[in-house]
Amino acid sequence: MSILVNPNTKIVVQGITGSFGARHTQLSLAYGTQVVAGVTPGKGGQLFENKVPIFDTVAEAMKETGATVSAIFVPPPFAADAILEAVDAGLDLAVCITEGIPVNDMVKVKRAMLGKKTRLIGPNCPGIVTPGEGKDSHGGCRIGIAPGYIHKKGNIGVVSRSGTLTYEAVWQLTCRGVGQSTCVGIGGDPVNGTSHLDIIKMFNDDPETKGIIMIGEIGGSAEEEAAEWIKQNCKKPVAGFIAGATAPPGRRMGHAGAIVSGGKGTAAAKIAAFKDAGIGIAVTPSEMADTLLKMM
Repeated sequence: MSILVNPNTKIVVQGITGSFGARHTQLSLAYGTQVVAGVTPGKGGQLFENKVPIFDTVAEAMKETGATVSAIFVPPPFAADAILEAVDAGLDLAVCITEGIPVNDMVKVKRAMLGKKTRLIGPNCPGIVTPGEGKDSHGGCRIGIAPGYIHKKGNIGVVSRSGTLTYEAVWQLTCRGVGQSTCVGIGGDPVNGTSHLDIIKMFNDDPETKGIIMIGEIGGSAEEEAAEWIKQNCKKPVAGFIAGATAPPGRRMGHAGAIVSGGKGTAAAKIAAFKDAGIGIAVTPSEMADTLLKMM
C-alpha cells in the first residue's frame, strides 16, 4: 500500500515541453512512472520523446488517456492558472513544483478550490515518490524532482516541508536497509494545498505504513497542529525534525513560509509541541532515521 499515488497512477505533465518539465519527465519515465500525457497550449498533437502525446488542455489529456494526477512545471506567472485548469478538469491530485508563485495568486487558488475534488500538493515542493518493487525500487511512481534512486520500497512514511531534508531522511532510511511507503514533500510556501496533518492522517490510515518521519521548519503553526492530532490519535511511532532553530526573528530563511513573526512559529515552540505529543526529536538532520528506528 501507499498513499496518494501508486505504480498504476496515470500522470499528465503540465509544462512538459519546458526545459525543467522535460528533464524531470524523462527522469520519471526512466523510473517507470506512467506519464501518459503532456500539456502545452499550442503544441497539441506533438509527441514527447516519441511516445508521450501532448495536448492543448488538461481536460483533453484526461479524456484521452485516463490520467488522474497532474505534475505542474509551469513558470510562476502562469502556475496558478495551471493549477485551476487541473482542478476544473476534475483530476484527483495536482502536484505543483513551481517556486515563486505570488502569495495573492495562491490565496485565490485556495478559495477557488473549496468544495472541489482535486487535492493540491505544493506549490514550491519536490513532489511525491511511492517506490516500486523493481531493481532500485524502479517501477514506482515519481512525480516531481526527487532523485528516484535514493528510494526503496518499504513501510516508513516521510512528510516534509523541505525538499533537501526529504531526500536526506529517505537516503538515511535506505542506507539502513529500511524502505519507504510514500514520501511527500508538501512545500515551504505560506499558502499551500496540503498540510503535515493531512498527510499524517493518511499514513495513520495506511496499513502498510508502520512508522513516520515528519520534517518541519520555522514559520506558521502547521507542525503544532499535526503534533496535537498525533498526541490524541496516531497509533504509529513518529520521529520529527524542525529546521531553523538558529534563525533570527523576522528574517525569512530559505522558504517563503519560513519566517518567525510576532513570537509565533519558532523552532522552540514546535519542538516543545513534538515532545508533548510523544514525537521522537532528532536534534540534527543526521539523526532523523535513527531516531525513528530506535522508537520502533
